[in-house]
Amino acid sequence: MHRISVAGLVLMLSTIAFSQVAAPTPAPKANARPTPAPIVKAEPFDKADIKTMAAQCVALETEAGVIELELYPEHAPESVRNFLNLAATGLFDGTSFSRVVPGFVVQGGNMWSREGGKVTRSIGERAIRTIPDEPNRIIHERGVVSMARPDEPNRATTDFFILMKEAPYLDGKFAAFGRVTKGMEVADAINKAAVVEDKPEKPVRIRKATVAACAPR
Repeated sequence: MHRISVAGLVLMLSTIAFSQVAAPTPAPKANARPTPAPIVKAEPFDKADIKTMAAQCVALETEAGVIELELYPEHAPESVRNFLNLAATGLFDGTSFSRVVPGFVVQGGNMWSREGGKVTRSIGERAIRTIPDEPNRIIHERGVVSMARPDEPNRATTDFFILMKEAPYLDGKFAAFGRVTKGMEVADAINKAAVVEDKPEKPVRIRKATVAACAPR
């Protein structure tokens, strides 16, 4: 029998103990960076008052003709501010009337309705920015422009619709904020185009949206 010295026994036990110790978990990096929040860029009408916004009208130059709108910020200030900002910054340009319900509405403003459905990151972030509901006393009748939203309240973003006829069941629930003053026949033509389940076969695009001082009445 071989004898093991005291020193050898200590060395052996130390080696066994070391082999059973789990490797330590690496400490997290001290310089880990948090995900930055989206940068909200200032837009032309962010600080505009009611009088300033009421003096502005919007022209939608579409592939079917021009639709001119007057706006009512005294009834729906944030809806009008949102609409003016989208028009003034060119975000409506290239979008289409992507939902059409014959005899009822034409709906536009969807940022993903551009040809190919591609948007930049900044446009995507703008597209999901919500505004509060602003139900008011404006009657939902032919020619009125109102904000579209899902069933969940306070989720309106960029989509709007133009009414072809009266819809009293929308009164006090949706934010009516403007009216067509010229070009209702263009909206009618868009509404009469062929559709499949509310989707137009050939969506009419908004070539350019322009904000300018309203003409004297």
